[in-house]
Amino acid sequence: MKKLWLSFSHLFPTLIFLLLIPTSISQLTQTETRILFQVQKLLEYPQVLQGWNNWTNFCFLQPSPSLKIVCSNGHITELTVIGNRTSPSSHSSKPFQALSGTFSTDSFFTVMTKLSNLKVLSLVSLGLWGPLPEKINRFSSLEVLNISSNFITGEIPTSISSMKNLKSIVLADNLFIGNIPDLQSLTSLEEVNFDGNKLGPIFPSLGKNLVKIILRKNSIRSQIPPQFIIHFDKLQIFDISSNNFVGKIPFSMFSLPSLHYLDLSSNKFSGNLSMNLPCSSSLTYVDISHNFLVGKLPTCIMKSKAKVLYNWNCLSTKKLNDQQHGSSYCKKDAALAVKPLKTKVKKESSSMKLGLVLVIVGGVVGIACVFALLIVFILWKSKPERLNHNLDRSSVHKFSEKSNINARHVPQTMRQATHGQPPYNIFTEEEIEDATNNFDQSNLIGEGSQGQIYKGWLRDGSVVLINCIKIKQKGLPHRIMQHLDVLQNLRHRHMVSVLGHCVITHQEPPQVTSTVFIVLEYISNVSLRDQLTDGKKKEMLKWPQRMAISIGIARGVQFLHTGVAPGIFGNNLKIQNILLDDSLNAKVSGYKIPLPSKSTVNEQSASNQIASTSNAEKEDIYQLGVILLEIITGTQIASSSDVEQLKDELERGSSEAPSTILRSAIDPSLRGSYAYESMSTAVQITLNCLSKVSSTRPSIEDVLWNLQYSMQVQENWTSSGNLSTKF
Repeated sequence: MKKLWLSFSHLFPTLIFLLLIPTSISQLTQTETRILFQVQKLLEYPQVLQGWNNWTNFCFLQPSPSLKIVCSNGHITELTVIGNRTSPSSHSSKPFQALSGTFSTDSFFTVMTKLSNLKVLSLVSLGLWGPLPEKINRFSSLEVLNISSNFITGEIPTSISSMKNLKSIVLADNLFIGNIPDLQSLTSLEEVNFDGNKLGPIFPSLGKNLVKIILRKNSIRSQIPPQFIIHFDKLQIFDISSNNFVGKIPFSMFSLPSLHYLDLSSNKFSGNLSMNLPCSSSLTYVDISHNFLVGKLPTCIMKSKAKVLYNWNCLSTKKLNDQQHGSSYCKKDAALAVKPLKTKVKKESSSMKLGLVLVIVGGVVGIACVFALLIVFILWKSKPERLNHNLDRSSVHKFSEKSNINARHVPQTMRQATHGQPPYNIFTEEEIEDATNNFDQSNLIGEGSQGQIYKGWLRDGSVVLINCIKIKQKGLPHRIMQHLDVLQNLRHRHMVSVLGHCVITHQEPPQVTSTVFIVLEYISNVSLRDQLTDGKKKEMLKWPQRMAISIGIARGVQFLHTGVAPGIFGNNLKIQNILLDDSLNAKVSGYKIPLPSKSTVNEQSASNQIASTSNAEKEDIYQLGVILLEIITGTQIASSSDVEQLKDELERGSSEAPSTILRSAIDPSLRGSYAYESMSTAVQITLNCLSKVSSTRPSIEDVLWNLQYSMQVQENWTSSGNLSTKF
């Protein structure tokens, strides 16, 4: 009895402790538990969440640097998940690690916003991609929002301005573009961090209670509004470095009472700083380097205890180790920085001077034109209707010819293609030279069908390929500009996408020489050919993986044919040019860059253009068939005779028993991994692609439909438990 009492006395404090724990804290609601498992699935089971299972008590998980969940009254109030995927600013040799193509930000945040009691949400380095939806404002209680180091694209939704409880917004290291929404109404907001995006060009409207403003590495091109300085008494950190700010630095900028960190470097600020400039005693760091400032440094800055950086301006200093440009540099470049504004003023001034003259002359000419138009109208109406009929027929004929070339343009395909892609850039010559180390031969990796290809590194650390295409023709500049509109649409998850371009034109009468630099994304993994010929890597490519790769290739080709107008045909498709990323997603490379050539410069009749387009389209289908043939057989194809031999084996086998097909022609490493109907469907569409009569070859839509059907059959077979069945 005594032992029982002793045991109970030891357990008693524990029981009391458990009874004191509110049930609302110790047990998360079933609804929110299900939501967390949905989040785990939508994020594609990141390593930090892989320990979650049906027995996990989420409210009592030990917090770590990568994961933190806080509950209150049975609801989640804080969720922090930090992954290990790369981001746009990563200096890793790995390619961007966004989530797969099935991920949708809209679906994801539809689920997330059901956690209606959240006050803190941090989703960092998880590979999120796509636009941030307007429904983000459903987080009515949210105080801290951090979705940094992802691949969020598009504009920041204006609905964020209605989230009245927000104290901190961190959207750094993403791919946001456009102007920042008006945030003045967010009176509780203390921190905004939009570092490392492409936001701009307007300086945002911000609330006056901010303590921390970081707009570093964006595309803001404006002056700092004078009224901005007046209200920000609480501001401690202000970093707008690496933008395109212009004009003078406001007089009171250095005297904000709470400011201790100020970084205005790498902008285009100009003019001089007043010698009587007041400085706040709280300043500990000031960086005004890499601008166009002239004159002397103010006394208060020179005597300040703060660390002050001011090199690479045009300042007059006495220190021997100071590095400054000559005064002419700042005058010239500062003028260029504000040139559009000055030009506009000149135009307005000129128009004022010419105003009276134009009004008088315009009145006289206007009256004369009215009489002339009346006469022309009367004559035109008196012409036989036959002329109108002929003109209409001619117009319709020309329109129909153009429509035939572009008839399969699919706008939806083009819209879907840009998900997860960084924004398109127009690069300067200097940026291209920097990226290639002035075209160092060690960075030359090959000669493509349209020019030399260099490996390069952009200033943000990302690795790219740069295709240098030289063109010599008469009357070329306007033709190049027409083609450049198409370039920025060549962005698709199953293509090596175009990230930007640079055009340099030199006059060499009577010709014009242009060099077009096409900047392409860099895929660091292997080609499909390498994967199929390497014994160990080949084992990773069972039939489901090969089907997914085949569908990816077909989607890339479909986009080239129908996702841009006019479609791009004659793409010289080769298995060596099908690249695989780390997730084995297929990307078509080496496709035709639509730039003017001798054949396109010469005038061609519409009928010839249509015939040429049709031939090139069917040639692409044949080349796709050759790639599919190698995927199915696993045999390296080196010549047209190899194609015919393998094709004959498949044709013979397709009329015999299933086991004979697999024994004689199919890659032996695929045995046991496919459904017979799935394989036979893929074989048949491959044979159709390889038809000797080009007119009987299928369209890319037909190819894609059959491959997707084959995949559907395969998935049904797999889920039915037939994995042990061998054909």
